[in-house]
Amino acid sequence: MKNILVTGGAGYMGSVLVPKLIEKGYNVRVYDKLIFGKDGLDSVKDKVELIVGDIRSPEEKIFDGIDGVVHLAGLSNDPTAEYNPKANESINTHGTQVLAQKCKEMGIRRFIFASSCSVYYTLEPDDTLRDEEYPINPQAPYSLSKRNAEKKLLELADDNFCPVLFRKGTLFGLSPRMRFDLVVNTFTKDAFEKRHLIIHGGGRMWRPLLHINDAAEAYITALEAPEENVHSKIFNVLSDNFKILKVAYEVRRALESEKGIHLALEIQQVGLIRSYRVSGEKFNDTFGLPLSSSMHTAVSEIWDGLEEGIDFDSHIYYNIRWLELLMEMRECLEEMGGSPL
Repeated sequence: MKNILVTGGAGYMGSVLVPKLIEKGYNVRVYDKLIFGKDGLDSVKDKVELIVGDIRSPEEKIFDGIDGVVHLAGLSNDPTAEYNPKANESINTHGTQVLAQKCKEMGIRRFIFASSCSVYYTLEPDDTLRDEEYPINPQAPYSLSKRNAEKKLLELADDNFCPVLFRKGTLFGLSPRMRFDLVVNTFTKDAFEKRHLIIHGGGRMWRPLLHINDAAEAYITALEAPEENVHSKIFNVLSDNFKILKVAYEVRRALESEKGIHLALEIQQVGLIRSYRVSGEKFNDTFGLPLSSSMHTAVSEIWDGLEEGIDFDSHIYYNIRWLELLMEMRECLEEMGGSPL
């Protein structure tokens, strides 16, 4: 398996995964709508084939010669899903189904899907450790669209099609296409900007966390795994579970020890609470891949990036802010007749 299609390959996760695939000798084709641009692939722009398009209506040429697919494309958090639930379902569920069906027709067997541990969320934090067999009934648009996509993939699974479903924890860490709307990254940015962290909901919410480099290694391992180990299986993928308050303390501790920075913490008891604590035992037993990259190292690397001049205020680093801006711009362009000049 040498030729890999990565959908959403110019995004936060993809711009870390794609260079790692190339380093390991894979030929990579990226299929991306480029909502966030293509700068995330600058380091490999001469080594990757980039095709611009929408997963809901993929061109047949994107599948030519492909041996396996890592499907990352889609709306990727609650705010963007709730901004337009209909579009979210169309992209995250229907788009995944269309893409997978086409892969099956083209004889592409291995299809790794970026699902989410948010399918387990509850509105009342508890300490229950949820594995892949735990009953779920997500209601929020984002997690519901991911669960519906999982169902579609499992329906397509047979002797000729091998979907692998990764329910990933909340990602963190530095990426060429950075995001500051993920909890560890957000806390680090807030620490840099304000030397002050605000923790909502008393910090009682559980989150399974996953370093972005570990996530990339997990995808590559799933591409290379024997089919009998992964065929139509769901895996929770995470390094560990943390309460949000613990995350804040860890970010503070990292910056005090690594950068000599002192942070004030403000714990507020109000705020939306969505909580989920999950087991990664199945993934560990199947792959034997340690997912243990340090949060302290990630915080330090993000801090260094901020010191080097990342404009953390730019809308492009926040998925919902950027989406809202693009929609406003589209309306303006339509009123102008398509162009400002």
